[in-house]
Amino acid sequence: MFRKILALVVLVVLAACKVQAQEVTKDTIPPTPPPVVIDSTLRIINLNPYITLHVDSVLSYQLAINKDETKYYWYLKNSPVGLKINKDNGTLTFKAEKSFFMSGKLKYDVEYSVKLGVQNLADPKDRVDTSFTLVFYSTDIIMPKVKPSVAGTLVVDEGEMVSFKVQCEAGNFPIEDILFASNIPIHDFKMVKQCDDDFVWTPPFDFVKETDSAKVKILNLSFIGSSRFKVRDTAYVRIVVKDALNYPQAKKEYDLVVSNIKVYVNQLKYSFLMIDKGLRKTKSTRTTFDLTSASAALSGTILSTAGGESSQTAGKILPSVGVALVPVKEATAPNKNVEQNQASLIRNSIKRLNYMLFDYALIGEKDPAIVTKTNKLKDELKQSQMQLIDVPLEIANNMSEAELNDYFENPKVNKKYRLKK
Repeated sequence: MFRKILALVVLVVLAACKVQAQEVTKDTIPPTPPPVVIDSTLRIINLNPYITLHVDSVLSYQLAINKDETKYYWYLKNSPVGLKINKDNGTLTFKAEKSFFMSGKLKYDVEYSVKLGVQNLADPKDRVDTSFTLVFYSTDIIMPKVKPSVAGTLVVDEGEMVSFKVQCEAGNFPIEDILFASNIPIHDFKMVKQCDDDFVWTPPFDFVKETDSAKVKILNLSFIGSSRFKVRDTAYVRIVVKDALNYPQAKKEYDLVVSNIKVYVNQLKYSFLMIDKGLRKTKSTRTTFDLTSASAALSGTILSTAGGESSQTAGKILPSVGVALVPVKEATAPNKNVEQNQASLIRNSIKRLNYMLFDYALIGEKDPAIVTKTNKLKDELKQSQMQLIDVPLEIANNMSEAELNDYFENPKVNKKYRLKK
């Protein structure tokens, strides 16, 4: 027991000696304080570079700088409608009212870059300019709409152009793509891919078939718009296409008939010219024989009254000579009654065809009676050709149309074939 107490005392003494050996003598020189770094650059110390704000909410944001704020003033540039800042203490305030968005002054999900600055009142160079982004959002669900610029149903004729604009009404997110579909395959149309594109299509003249009821065909168009989040809206346009006349084709057919009539009339005029010249030549020959016969008879009468015997003999012979010339005249230049009738018939046909061309001329850009007029001209041409089927037609290779018209309208020729009362 005594040994344990002695050992404990020895340990306590050794510990006390060790503590005294570790004591440090205090330094008499005072310590140097750490240097203080002065921040001389003007900075905004609490600016959030990206601010999102819900509609109908209120923003109150106190900005701070690293210097005495009483010596500085705050300002904004190109700020959105309603955003303000206190120039003395830098407090940003904003109340996002729905009226701003309804009027179009503000838009959802659009990043507005707001320029912000603070400047020393005494030193214009002591300033800082920065910016932050402000975005407005809404939890209201507004669906985008596809709205064509025409009513639900259009009624058009074949060959009439259909044109309208496909517009969009933006919701929370605008429509980015538009798909097109129709119940009947169509061709040669202008595709609509985005908002404000034009749909242009002209129904072909064979679009409406003979088997379609009421001579109409109904075309249903679908315009499917989708946003970036695949929110879709579909607009429908109903086009009623009515059967219509293929006017360009009908005009070509009319022009072809008119051209054929004019060519046929020129052939008739040349045939008339040749027949009339033959009649004039025959008439001239017969007139020569008649004058010769009359001269012989007159000479015989004169000589028979003369005093000489030979003259009286000649006077008796000459009338017989004049009579003998009559059969020679008939044999040489007989009357051409058939040719005369042909010339009159040709002339009447020419007059009639020219009158028909004038009477059935087209009126306006699109004459609704073009088919009727074309058929009438065809019938008249066919009738004239049937009447003159036995008349040989000549081709005027060496005469122009103007020369033929001059001969046909010659006053002497008109007088010759004028109807007598």
